[in-house]
Amino acid sequence: MVNDIEFEEVETRLFSDDLQTPEYQAINPMKKVPAIAHGDFTLFESHAILMYLACSYHVPDHWYPADLCKRAKLQSLLDWHHSNLRYGSMGYLVNTILAQFLGKLPNHDCAADCEKKLVESFSTIETMLPDEERNRLIGPYKKVQQWVEDVKEATNPHFDEVHKYLFDVIATLKQKA
Repeated sequence: MVNDIEFEEVETRLFSDDLQTPEYQAINPMKKVPAIAHGDFTLFESHAILMYLACSYHVPDHWYPADLCKRAKLQSLLDWHHSNLRYGSMGYLVNTILAQFLGKLPNHDCAADCEKKLVESFSTIETMLPDEERNRLIGPYKKVQQWVEDVKEATNPHFDEVHKYLFDVIATLKQKA
């Protein structure tokens, strides 16, 4: 892909039994995505995977800095991302748009709490959301919008491929509504 790291993609259907198999649980006992198997080595959690691949394949410094202080700052931001931006964005999506797909009723109180966390996070870091939610939530955050576009430009067509599934689910749910 972007850094010419060869890999074999194994399609895993979210919200299916794919994540419940003993074979998948041997790679990721948390039964979530993402996960990798690299020879006999297995790893889960996106940030850990990214750091492992960056170090194993010596990617350019702008992706994962060699300088220890810069790397520590990046790691700090990645850790923050998990408990703030990811918590807010995924909590919001699961309790609104994806609730129906998951066979649940939307939880408006939880969605409101997650939206508050998400909006608070936008002043610190930027993320990708479906267009209408993105415009509603990050409209005033021009730097966030620019960051999303910069990441998309630097990583496409892979960025679009990764997000296609989520956008397809959202489009399907809107057609049913």
